[in-house]
Amino acid sequence: MENFIVSARKYRPLEFDTVVGQSHVTDTLQHAVETNQMPQALLFCGPRGVGKTTCARILARKINEKDGSVSEDGFAYNIHELDAASNNSVDDIRELTDQVRFAPQVGKYKVYIIDEVHMLSQAAFNAFLKTLEEPPAHAIFILATTEKHKIIPTILSRCQIYDFKRITIEDIQLHLKSIAAKENVSYEDDALYLIAQKADGALRDALSIFDRLTTFSQGNITLEKAAEVLNILDYDQYLKIVNLAHTGDIPGVLNHFDQIVKKGFDPHIFIAGLGGHFRDLMMAQSESTLNLIEVGQATKQKYAEQSKAWSASQLIDGIEICNHADLNYKNSKSPRLTVEIALMQLSSLQGAEALKKKNS
Repeated sequence: MENFIVSARKYRPLEFDTVVGQSHVTDTLQHAVETNQMPQALLFCGPRGVGKTTCARILARKINEKDGSVSEDGFAYNIHELDAASNNSVDDIRELTDQVRFAPQVGKYKVYIIDEVHMLSQAAFNAFLKTLEEPPAHAIFILATTEKHKIIPTILSRCQIYDFKRITIEDIQLHLKSIAAKENVSYEDDALYLIAQKADGALRDALSIFDRLTTFSQGNITLEKAAEVLNILDYDQYLKIVNLAHTGDIPGVLNHFDQIVKKGFDPHIFIAGLGGHFRDLMMAQSESTLNLIEVGQATKQKYAEQSKAWSASQLIDGIEICNHADLNYKNSKSPRLTVEIALMQLSSLQGAEALKKKNS
């Protein structure tokens, strides 16, 4: 049986131009290497799964390549990687600082990558300070962390800081499309968009979800299957319940809500999501605000179509009804009833407006 390699490892970038969504960092590092303006201490900080360690490894290899200390088979001799999460004691750092003093046997620089640097103990940070302030000419330190606020100011002031940002949904979706093409996986655009949304700016998380969905769907990722695996309510559920509410079908709305609850979804999450759906319908009523809806292109068209059946005042009332139910949910002695009352109010909006027009 052939060993399976997860996409996050299989497609880990090996060049700066293949790193997704961090051009403000990669361009700077590329120029620093090319112009020999490399600082001796760098700090990469940002959320998980956005490319900090990947960029550190690429940079270290680039320095070695320029340096001539890479073997014919691509092995870089002078890169030392330390995981500060498991090597966080003062003795580990003293051992490191002892090694740093010796010049490399080949090439010009030794590059030390210290991952999860915020995990170092206070004593370890203090032991590292002097080396970081006045490192030997042959040493370059690349520190990476997800929690910049835990690093002492005296360390921060000695480093050139690079802030990595969350990757946009569109960038993640494009990257997933390219991987799907390489892996011969068929997909729906909206399904990949849903994966990108769920990943919350972390490409590694998106790739893990993509692998799970590829296995579950046997290479055919649909929106329905994505929603099932991720255990989230897909857009069609909200579209359907809003259509029922528009016709004033209270029994239909309540029965559909019951089916959603029976599938194991939390009513609180449902009513909050429904409020978000009405907000999206409000955005869909104008071409200028359509891009503020974070859904796939096909779903945007469905929203635009559905929004035509509602007036702006009805949508505002819908948002207020859902928001009110969301706020009162936890304090209610009968939370489900709170949601059902909101659904009945939503189903009565069309009738209320018709009556208002008649009276006027």
